[in-house]
Amino acid sequence: MSIGSGPRIRADGRTPGQLRPVSITLDVQKWASASCIIRMGDTHVLCAASVEDRIPPHLRGKGRGWVTAEYAMLPAATSERSQRESVKGRLGGRTHEIQRLIGRSLRGVVDTVALGERTVTLDCDVLQADGGTRTASVTGAYVALAICLHRRGLERALVARIAAVSVGLVDGRPLLDLDYSEDSSAEVDFNVCGTDAGKYVEVQGTAEGKAFDRGQMDQLMALADAGLGRLFEMQRQSIEGATIKR
Repeated sequence: MSIGSGPRIRADGRTPGQLRPVSITLDVQKWASASCIIRMGDTHVLCAASVEDRIPPHLRGKGRGWVTAEYAMLPAATSERSQRESVKGRLGGRTHEIQRLIGRSLRGVVDTVALGERTVTLDCDVLQADGGTRTASVTGAYVALAICLHRRGLERALVARIAAVSVGLVDGRPLLDLDYSEDSSAEVDFNVCGTDAGKYVEVQGTAEGKAFDRGQMDQLMALADAGLGRLFEMQRQSIEGATIKR
């Protein structure tokens, strides 16, 4: 899908409406309830699901479970080594923001009553970053969550599928799934977390220096919807493959 005056090739050879190459490798960690590595171009994220038979204090006695997430970027994930936040002794604001985004997105597609008094934690560790680490984390974490719940006979707790993708305006062109070079120069940058029912859990949109209008926003959302559709299909294939092997 392309929007605008015909398909113009990007620096990596993609058309404006094309995702980076996407792959999902399952069961990469022995002790996790379910795990995968999602690769979107040169962004690679390890997503692992763990289940505990306990819940946060504020949910005790309410007959509900909880889904939460932790996010980290490994020191050598970028071209310049970054210090581990555990060494710094505190999480940065960006990490907090992304953890909350992942957790909100996944809770948006889980019936916590059907989950029962359990906590599912999704650990998302960025092995390599080239833009879109938060969107890849949401997309991969859902796969790990769904496989984990299927294996425990709790698939009824899933009420929809969720994925996330970035879109933006770069040199005035709407582009899907921005890599770092595009993201760093975008005039407008959106992260869209949506369900396969056509609903959204979160849309994060920002203009960098120049405001955007409703028509441009509609173009970007249409582009995001097309990308999400392709990601839902990849998720479906991965989850079905894992449950068949069970």
